[in-house]
Amino acid sequence: MQQRTIGTRSVSAIGLGGMPMSIEGRPDEARSIATIHAALDAGVTLIDTADAYHLHADDVGHNEELIARAVRSYGGDTSAVLIATKGGHLRPGGGSWTQNGHPDYLKDAAKASARRLGVDAIGLYQFHRPDPKVPYADSIGAIRDLLDEGVIEMAGISNANVAQIDEANAILGGRLVSVQNQFSPAFGSSLGELEHCAALGIAFLPWSPLGGIRRAADVGQHHSAFQDVADAHGVSPQQVALAWELALAPVVIPIPGSSRPESIRDSVRAAELDLTDDELDELSPLSRAA
Repeated sequence: MQQRTIGTRSVSAIGLGGMPMSIEGRPDEARSIATIHAALDAGVTLIDTADAYHLHADDVGHNEELIARAVRSYGGDTSAVLIATKGGHLRPGGGSWTQNGHPDYLKDAAKASARRLGVDAIGLYQFHRPDPKVPYADSIGAIRDLLDEGVIEMAGISNANVAQIDEANAILGGRLVSVQNQFSPAFGSSLGELEHCAALGIAFLPWSPLGGIRRAADVGQHHSAFQDVADAHGVSPQQVALAWELALAPVVIPIPGSSRPESIRDSVRAAELDLTDDELDELSPLSRAA
């Protein structure tokens, strides 16, 4: 599969988002393991998770543990796999979302994530979402300390604006390697952050790149241009959406959430789908509401 770069690591151009395997409507573990193994079979080497991807208050870290078990049980070589996790966003009741960006909490959360993943150092750790009650610099300072202490190998942020990207990169001493923001045909307001990351050479990881769990199946219905291009190529509109995102900048690495082997196999094919300049013009952000 086409490769892209996060920091010092070469990863697949399409990653796997683990969230749907652990929240509401999650499948049984056998299907989740099969989905992760299908992704690895297809050449996926980036798997995204978070300690907050769970269903109940007593199964924090469910997705991290699930991914760790799946990778350990895979029969092939997993030495190139980068598992990226996040901390600072919580689901204390299993349904509502809150933030905790206190430095002590983030440090403890990262160490707990490392234990669940079964690693000495987390490959990529990302501050999940700014906490309005804590100065952003304090939260990022904790991520810097984790980096300096070797608890994490690389540092990223999520749900950040341009000013926060610059602030985080400065606090980290130029070591910010990734930004994970929502971006899709249905949600283009992070285009400015994507372009800023491209200028800085920082990986941009669109979350919900197909519009989210409830909208992913209907990309072609909600965005007719994507269906038209898909029909011309004989592929799914989901592949077209991911290929369009990849074409926006060489730093873009979509991480579609999947809970079925067939869905991640389809998504991975987007990395080999070449869109013409005319098609890319048709699929520009200005046409996303078509």
